[in-house]
Amino acid sequence: MNENIQNYIEKYSEEIQDLFSEVRELIIKSVPCRIEEKLWAKLPSFYVDDKFVRVIPFKDHININCTAIIDHKSQLEQYKITPKGMLQIYLNQDIPYTVLQAIFKESLIG
Repeated sequence: MNENIQNYIEKYSEEIQDLFSEVRELIIKSVPCRIEEKLWAKLPSFYVDDKFVRVIPFKDHININCTAIIDHKSQLEQYKITPKGMLQIYLNQDIPYTVLQAIFKESLIG
């Protein structure tokens, strides 16, 4: 993990760090190419060229920001999607691995 992202995420609870790490691993496994990890505007971001996924931690949930979320809205009915199109996953929710893998792949490589 990028050192800046590591330092950033360490400010959060262990549960949020674990959730973040699981989502990060899923992002990396979703595409066959190399992903660049960096903070963009102080937000953990994962890039393939100019395409990105952002994973934004909060006290009791994480937001995932990427282009393909809206295309999969019907598969994410039990999750909140913000007006800006970010998916929210709370600590008491399961991670929708299969749907997220498709979302990450579509968002990062089309």
